[in-house]
Amino acid sequence: MSDDGIQRASDVGSSDAPPIEEKPYKIIFEANKCFGAGKCAEVSDNWEMSIASGMAQPEEYFISEEDLEHNVRAAEVCPAKKDDGCIHVVDRRTDEEIAPDPHGDGTLSVDW
Repeated sequence: MSDDGIQRASDVGSSDAPPIEEKPYKIIFEANKCFGAGKCAEVSDNWEMSIASGMAQPEEYFISEEDLEHNVRAAEVCPAKKDDGCIHVVDRRTDEEIAPDPHGDGTLSVDW
């Protein structure tokens, strides 16, 4: 948590991250908000539905430019959390949320 009390994307799960140059984007997944609609898995190869839990899960949390578009789409179509979704795609270089960005200002919209 930064000095101003705002949670930054870089505060979340980056201890085993690959170099930013290789994979400049990361996914923050609020698994506790997922209710298994499966929309993400329909639009992105990075997302799959677990037969055991009935919930979605990403294959990779750190993604490259070539995987950005379909992961953004997964975040946008996720119906969880009152239409804001529980999949967040963040630019690691700027700490800004790319999708779903419900506030329109790039701040991380997780609800933990």
